[in-house]
Amino acid sequence: MLVFVFLFGLSLHAQSQEDWPNLKQFQEKNMSIGNPSPYENRVVFMGNSITIGWINSRPEFFKDKPFVNRGISGQTTPQMLLRFRQDVVDLKPKVVVILAGTNDIAGNTGPMTLDQILDNIKSMAEVSTANNIKVILSSVLPAYDYPWRPGLKPNEKIPALNKMIKAYAEEAGHIYLDYFSAMADERNGLPKKYANDEVHPTPEGYAVMEPMVEKAIAEALAN
Repeated sequence: MLVFVFLFGLSLHAQSQEDWPNLKQFQEKNMSIGNPSPYENRVVFMGNSITIGWINSRPEFFKDKPFVNRGISGQTTPQMLLRFRQDVVDLKPKVVVILAGTNDIAGNTGPMTLDQILDNIKSMAEVSTANNIKVILSSVLPAYDYPWRPGLKPNEKIPALNKMIKAYAEEAGHIYLDYFSAMADERNGLPKKYANDEVHPTPEGYAVMEPMVEKAIAEALAN
């Protein structure tokens, strides 16, 4: 039995190593979605569990809109960068909304400095610009602590990263979408009225975000 468990664990590890960015997650959907129509203002949402949780918690927000959700739970910016061409560029959107960085701070795929996180976000933005895709850079949502990895002080690191993202967005001419200021409490955390675990938004949390992102999308399409 121990040998079986060991081999099974090795098999799972090998699978994750073979598709570290999880390119298979949306491969079939990407093939079936087709090119946008001439008048379609397609928008791709690139992110992690907060992004994919949005369509699971509030499917009505995405219904009958040219919005494509490409969030994968647990992902970090290097993983998103590796799948960015497949899951964003090849879908030919007019706008991409990037919400990324919290899992990097949590160390989900290993230690990451704030500069390294920003570099990956910059690379996604630069690839977008090269392909005539307007860029919306979202602030990282507040988090006082991570339940799955406590003690990393995200309430200090997230505001610092957000300042860097905002400065880059202004320098590069991208739209900065500041969820953090609208949702943070006095601890620089996400209050339970917006997230039961203080990390992943409830429908009430997403309801705060929705008019903000719609406004940012409208601005991007107008430019």
